[in-house]
Amino acid sequence: MKKVLLLQSRPELEASDDEFRAFRRFGGLDEKQVVRLQMHEVQPTIDLNDYAVILMGGGPANFAYDDDHKSSEQKAFEPWLWRLLDRIIAEDKPFFGACLGLGALVTHAGGRMDFRAGEPVGAVDIRLVAEDPILADAPQEFAAFVGHKEGAREVPSELTVLARNDTCVQMVRRGQNVYGTQFHPELDPAGLELRINTYRHAGYFEPEEADDLIAKARQSGIGDVPTNILRAFIVRHVATV
Repeated sequence: MKKVLLLQSRPELEASDDEFRAFRRFGGLDEKQVVRLQMHEVQPTIDLNDYAVILMGGGPANFAYDDDHKSSEQKAFEPWLWRLLDRIIAEDKPFFGACLGLGALVTHAGGRMDFRAGEPVGAVDIRLVAEDPILADAPQEFAAFVGHKEGAREVPSELTVLARNDTCVQMVRRGQNVYGTQFHPELDPAGLELRINTYRHAGYFEPEEADDLIAKARQSGIGDVPTNILRAFIVRHVATV
């Protein structure tokens, strides 16, 4: 069975490890199937034929930053990521990017991420605006966890908008197999709590708000629709490999 490649860019080890566990758990993947690549540390040559799908997690980078505000790590992985996406899109290679992954697809297509389209940490309502095979079992409206400084109000025509809310685009597809979500399909309340504690001083919210955000996450009643979307993608592209 071909493996799954997970692109990560979280320097914080605890959050990175939890993200790895979450993608495995909610994607129904065995630990030995998933290869982690810390793209903020290394940018190796990737043979796409080695992998059934490419996943991409979130992280503290922002594509809306000008170069003066980008970290050295982001400056290192961006050109490498653009070249990788060139190949992924040319081959229509199965790809699913969460949060930063949507920003990567929008930016790569020539769009602009906008700090005015950010959303505070917590649950938001999302509505589907187009049909797609991995959304076949999803209701027209559902809730999911978000937490992002930048977002996209509109996207280039190369991207099909699948879901959105009043603030920003929440899910896109390019070609038939390349997806990005602004929401986090790999997050449950426990996972969001860990990230709130990890990024307490990262500017997503005021540090003194952390405990209240955690309490709201626990009470949010987020169902399994977001995680089922991730699982549907994995089943479609990995289970038959």
